[in-house]
Amino acid sequence: MNDCENITVTEFYLTPFSTSRINEILIFTGFLCMYLLAVVGNLIIIVLVCSAPQLHTPMYFFLCNLSSVDVIYVSAILPKMLSIIRTDYKMISFSDCFAQLYFFMFCAITDNYILTCMAYDRYVAICSPLHYFLIMTKKVCLVAANSCFTISAVNTLIFTLLMSRLSFCNSHKINHFFCDIIPLLALSSSDTQSVKIILSVEDFIGIFNFLFILTSYVRIISTVVNIRASSGQLKALSSCSSHILTVLLFYGPSIFMYLKPEYGDSKDQDKILSLLYVAVVPMLNPFVYSLKNKEVIVAAQKV
Repeated sequence: MNDCENITVTEFYLTPFSTSRINEILIFTGFLCMYLLAVVGNLIIIVLVCSAPQLHTPMYFFLCNLSSVDVIYVSAILPKMLSIIRTDYKMISFSDCFAQLYFFMFCAITDNYILTCMAYDRYVAICSPLHYFLIMTKKVCLVAANSCFTISAVNTLIFTLLMSRLSFCNSHKINHFFCDIIPLLALSSSDTQSVKIILSVEDFIGIFNFLFILTSYVRIISTVVNIRASSGQLKALSSCSSHILTVLLFYGPSIFMYLKPEYGDSKDQDKILSLLYVAVVPMLNPFVYSLKNKEVIVAAQKV
């Protein structure tokens, strides 16, 4: 552990992508479009769910919360990245960096919890349809959603405060396009053992939630198989298809990132994979739920 008492970090240096100016313009245009599509698409979902009475159900209530988090998600990271590409000014202040880290972690953890709640909602709807509205009451949904946001906010605040107390005197150059956890830990000259323990606990919770979702769908599939009418099977599966796609989009890049081997150009691949769950997934979620769901399409036509 190095002595950094006389060194005060005021800003970090971000390194998004090493490429030509023409490619930077193409990247800027592409991610500007993705940012606008993500924000507009998720805002449309929020407006539809709030204004259409036929969408006032637990599934769409959680979808509305998911869309709200995704708007914050992309807005915390992409505008700064677009600004760096446009102006070539790659500095970010210490406070802005950890504010970005806070919102990134908060949104990622909250998405994890909300997807778990949505999996439980689909499990109850298909495996216990007669008790669905007795179990998934308005009060239960509100408590579940508030718990998701509160737990995520408290956990992320504690983690971010611990991260901000680390010393950064060896280097201020973050090899990423935003203030992510791993690049910041790599820069720190302090003992990061306590931070890594908390991060391991968060990873364990994320894995537990993912296993809960898998278990829910194992039970759902076993229930669907026992439905005699093929029309009933298709109806049950169609009500889960949007959520299944969203889960695959959310967990897929993260699982691949943790399982892939480390080698020379892995840092560039990490940036690309990060773009998938930071930009691409929030942009695709509204399309998944609108194109795969007749209720959303009908509500959009009426509104």
